[in-house]
Order: sequence, then structure tokens, then C-alpha cells
Amino acid sequence: MRVVQTMLNLLKRSLAEAPIIKRGEYYYFIHPISDGVPILDPELIGEISDHILGIADTDIDRILTIEAMGIPIATALSLKTGIPLSIVRKRKYELDGEVELSQSTGYSNGELYINGIVKGDRVLIVDDVISTGGTLHALVKALHGIGAIICGIIVVIERGDGSSRLAESGIDVTALVKIDVNENGISIMGVSGE
Repeated sequence: MRVVQTMLNLLKRSLAEAPIIKRGEYYYFIHPISDGVPILDPELIGEISDHILGIADTDIDRILTIEAMGIPIATALSLKTGIPLSIVRKRKYELDGEVELSQSTGYSNGELYINGIVKGDRVLIVDDVISTGGTLHALVKALHGIGAIICGIIVVIERGDGSSRLAESGIDVTALVKIDVNENGISIMGVSGE
């Protein structure tokens, strides 16, 4: 592993400035990394990808992310390392070796499809946000079924108890920033490397 080069100052500042909206009893945060709006700043993506490269095992065959907002971070990692990228999609392609998994999150349910991962592949999973952990739990189970080797799971933002729920199942997730969201905004509860 490399030494962490950044303290995620841009990420922390952008989270502090993120708008909050209330739907029902739930407070949502709107942020470029989780929503792609208002804009994705290349410096922010660079800071996040540099930080991930400072803590991740890069002796891997594939970077794996889940459609849609994990794609910008995973793409930056792929470009910086030359390691190929596979995207878990919400659409079925019916290719040989395609694996279907059912995922359930705090706000949606549906099928996801893995292509391009085979037995023995060493993968790094990256994603934008973890809240309940439902999607990552289903993905890890499917990857184990394929026979892939998970070398790490890194999410940019952790909100909720998803990481601790996965830890109870023996699945370790590294979150760059842990947050809490309420009517007053976002509180940063912890930062990787600090």
C-alpha cells in the first residue's frame, strides 16, 4: 500500500456546502459524488482517486463499480493505474458468463448484472455511497459465487449503518468519509487517514 497523499479537504468542504432536502421523514443530501449535480469537479474526483490509491491494494485484475455514480471515481482509478474497469449494470445484456443479482437498498430494489468477471479475478470494488449495505452485500455474495477474489471495498461516503451491518457478515468496507445528515446539514463523523 502507498502512503495517503491527501486529507480530502475538497470532499469535506463540498459536503459541508451540500444542500439538504426532506422527503417524508428522510433528509437527503445532494452532492456531486452521489448525484452528479450540480457539477462533477475534476479536482474533487482527482483528490478522491488519489486518496483511494493511497490506501487500496492495486495488485488486482479489475476495478469494479456499480452503475451509476461509482463510475466517475472508478474511471479515474482505471486511468491512473491502467487497470481495466468493469461496471455492474442495471441492464441485462445476456452475455456468456453474465451473473444476475438482486439488490435491495433503503430506497430501491432491482436486479443488477455482472459481466467481465471470472473465477480467480482479483477485484477492488469502489462505490460512491453506502447507507444500508444491501447492494454491496448482494454484490459480494455474487462475486464469491463466481469465484472472484475481493481485494478491497472502498466507498467515498458512508451514511447510516451499512458498513457495520456488513462487518457483522465478515465484509470489510473502507469509507473515506462518514457522515450524518439532518435538518441542519451534514456532519462529518470521521475521515479516512485522520
